[in-house]
Amino acid sequence: MKKNIIFDLGCVLVGLDPERCIKAFKEIGCGAIATYVEEHRTEDLFLDTELGRISQAQFCDEARRLSGSTTSDADIVWAWNQLLTGIPLEKLQLIERLKAAGHRIFLLSNTNIMHWNYCRDNHFTIDGKTADFYFEKVFLSYEMHRKKPNKDIFEQALKEAGILAEDTLFIDDLKENCLAAEALGITTLHETTGLDWCRNKEIWTTA
Repeated sequence: MKKNIIFDLGCVLVGLDPERCIKAFKEIGCGAIATYVEEHRTEDLFLDTELGRISQAQFCDEARRLSGSTTSDADIVWAWNQLLTGIPLEKLQLIERLKAAGHRIFLLSNTNIMHWNYCRDNHFTIDGKTADFYFEKVFLSYEMHRKKPNKDIFEQALKEAGILAEDTLFIDDLKENCLAAEALGITTLHETTGLDWCRNKEIWTTA
């Protein structure tokens, strides 16, 4: 089992509900933004937020412009965060077990400031714990201005964490991200159900 474990966020830890998000955007009169979610489009507006090219306020302004809506920033952010369904307590407890067994735990996610703030403030706050308790360091695309599967984001994460590729396991739900990590010598686990890593015998023999 590898000493270092890097988790993805969406689908690996937090659950996603696109239909709920689509419904929320339509309810606030932002059907044009609902279309992005419905068609799984990660371009233009969504790509710009994921890469930190635009702020939360700029995202909301563009959402209103595209939809011809006058809804508030708060409503737009609320609708966007309806995509996130939470992190099962079981997963957080398993991360605690890994930490207790001496593994170094990190997070590497393609995400935007709105989703991260929501997850940080709502999904990791269990029994007084915070995201800082679960992860030694987080690497987020909107802060790093690059995203997986760009190899640069993996190289930067390894360098800033002070860890070696050969000592590291990366868990992600997208095969192309796993392949990019493997090209750098990182061992990967392709998550397909949201629970694969929780049931992986190799992980738990040393935790």
